[in-house]
Amino acid sequence: MKTLDVVALINDVPEKHLRRGQVGTVVEKLAPGMVEVEFADLDGNTYAMCAVPENNLLVLHHIPDAIAA
Repeated sequence: MKTLDVVALINDVPEKHLRRGQVGTVVEKLAPGMVEVEFADLDGNTYAMCAVPENNLLVLHHIPDAIAA
């Protein structure tokens, strides 16, 4: 996982009022296996930031990877 990856939560984070499926952006790598994720609405207003274990995130892809020839 790398900075600026778009991710979705696999599990709820109740202490931050975040539910499974909520979409955010990785903003910093904190430690091995742990990243800071910013959650923002469609207008770009941040509503939560929290440290999330990488194994609680799914990287989302907007375009397909190039196919090797």
